[in-house]
Amino acid sequence: MDWLWNLLDPTWWLTVLGAFATIGVLAIIFAETGLLLGFFLPGDSLLVAAGIFSSVSVAQGMGIEPLSFPVLLIGTPLCAIAGAQLGHFLGARFGRRLFDKPDSRLFKREHVVRAEEFFEKFGPAKAVILARFVPIVRTFMNPVAGVLEMPAKRFFLWNVVGGVVWVEGLLLLGHFLGSKVDPKQIDRYILPGVFVIVFISLIPIIVEVIKKRREQKNLPEPNGKHHRVPTDSQY
Repeated sequence: MDWLWNLLDPTWWLTVLGAFATIGVLAIIFAETGLLLGFFLPGDSLLVAAGIFSSVSVAQGMGIEPLSFPVLLIGTPLCAIAGAQLGHFLGARFGRRLFDKPDSRLFKREHVVRAEEFFEKFGPAKAVILARFVPIVRTFMNPVAGVLEMPAKRFFLWNVVGGVVWVEGLLLLGHFLGSKVDPKQIDRYILPGVFVIVFISLIPIIVEVIKKRREQKNLPEPNGKHHRVPTDSQY
């Protein structure tokens, strides 16, 4: 199982990629957001780690080439947006056939179901943005949006918003940590940094869930006991 842990370890990827680490990060972000089999690739942790190792002192301390921060700031959001747009196109083009396959070690139908429930619960716009911060869901959300016939132009708009906020937020967090933390102790801060940003990103989702539950409680019952009209949420 060591190979599996290596695939999930952003430091392992950056070390293996060496001088090509910057280009590798772009490719991984594109694959994780655009290709169904890319869901197992590190997304959040890789972006934070890439931001950290864009610091020359940290990268040299880890024995790897420093990543180009300007290239990351420009290239990773473009790859995240392009990957998601590809996923939407594949979903719209091939529909359910894209998901009609038996479970395997990598592909699980439950991932598709989870993305569909996410889409239905939050509505198209919020789902596309919020899914960026939820591992696995962000990979399957894009083709699911295509299957459920979300218009390509509308998807593109919210895809850009979600992609830029997700990528730039994590990169800037990592770059900040890389400039403030002792290079010898940087390993201690990578995963905690990811957990913090993911927790913060989940707050809007938690708020939406609470809001929906309150709306459901306020729905009129068959016996007419409740007369409050639920709020109308438009996405």
